[in-house]
Amino acid sequence: MIHKIADSVALALPRLADGATVMVGGFGTAGIPNELIDGLIAQLVESGARDLTLVNNNAGNGDAGLAALLATGRVRKIICSFPRQADSHVFDALYRAGKLELELVPQGNLAERIRAAGAGIGAFFTPSGYGTDLAKNADGSAKETRKINGKDYVLEFPIHADLALIKAERGDRFGNLTYRKAARNFGPVMAMAAKHTVASVFDIAAAGELDPEHIVTPGIFIHRIVKIPRVATVAGGFKAA
Repeated sequence: MIHKIADSVALALPRLADGATVMVGGFGTAGIPNELIDGLIAQLVESGARDLTLVNNNAGNGDAGLAALLATGRVRKIICSFPRQADSHVFDALYRAGKLELELVPQGNLAERIRAAGAGIGAFFTPSGYGTDLAKNADGSAKETRKINGKDYVLEFPIHADLALIKAERGDRFGNLTYRKAARNFGPVMAMAAKHTVASVFDIAAAGELDPEHIVTPGIFIHRIVKIPRVATVAGGFKAA
C-alpha cells in the first residue's frame, strides 16, 4: 500500500552525496520549506556532504532558511535569479570572499530550465539574455545562439536535481499535493525535476479526500511528505505561506 507520510523530517530526507544538487522552493519568503531546510542542515552537519549546488529563486534572507544553509559552508554554487537584497548578508559575504559560485539566471529561464528537466526536454532556445553577459557560459565562452523567424535566441539546458524540498498546503498518503496561493511558486516544477522530492504540508488529507481537479502535484513526483505545525502569528493570523 502506498504510504508516503514520514513521521519526521529526518526520516523523510535522503542522504546526500558530495556534489549533489538541491532545489528549494520559495519566492522570497513565500513557500520556503524552512523545516525541511533545518532538517537538511542537521543532516549535513552529521554526514559531512559538501560541494552542493543550491537552486532557488533567491539566495536567502537574514540568517534563517537558505541563508543558514549557505552559512554551513557546504554549498559550493548557487543558481538563482535574485541573489541580492538588503538582508542577504550571508550570500554577500560568501560571494565576495570567493567561497560561493553564482550562476545568475533570468527568472523565466530559471523556471523553464527546471520545467524542462521534469518534462524530459533536452534543451530549448529563449530570447531572454541574448546580447548580454547572461548569454555566456561560466568560462566566458558564448552560448549557442540561433536566429528563428528573424529573432535571436540563446540555447539553455535543463536543471536537474538530486533532491527537491518544497512546501505545500495539503497532502495525502499517496503524495498528492495542493498549494496555497503564491506559496505554490516553483514547487510543482521542482518536484518534477528532482530524483527525490520531499514536501512539507500543514494538513494530511484522508485518502480520496482531495478533489482530483484541485491536485497540482500528483503523488508520482513526491517521495515523502511531512506534516508541520501551522504557527500562529502575534496578530492571530497564520504563517500559512
